[in-house]
Amino acid sequence: MPKMIFVNLPVTDLAKSMAFYEAIGFTNNPQFTNEAAAAMVWSDTIYVMLLTHDFWKTFTTKEIPDAHVSAQVALCVTFDSRGEVDAITETAGRSGGKADSSPPQDHGFMYQRSFEDPDGHGWEPVWMDPAVANGERPVEHISG
Repeated sequence: MPKMIFVNLPVTDLAKSMAFYEAIGFTNNPQFTNEAAAAMVWSDTIYVMLLTHDFWKTFTTKEIPDAHVSAQVALCVTFDSRGEVDAITETAGRSGGKADSSPPQDHGFMYQRSFEDPDGHGWEPVWMDPAVANGERPVEHISG
């Protein structure tokens, strides 16, 4: 079985969050969805579990921080092109999230933007030159 990741995120409005994640390319798995949680599938190995605050609190006694004002984690995901990075970031901004919540970064061999979901959870879509990523070419091959 391949390694999988289930990113669990506390959300204030489950329906709004589900609509946002569907807009950026996730699909809902109704088998693991109810009024307190939604399983959103991005790939065979990447799932995001959206949990209402009340349900989240059944897993921990820690306070739920406001992701709009404090950084918790940066969820960095790879894409096959700069265009795909741009597309998901712009879609996120049009769909209830915030595009470019951090300044875009273009290092030539690597291109990264960012967005936040409606609850402020930070995502960083990134493209990397495949030759650099595979170790076929050193990072220094690109100036800028």
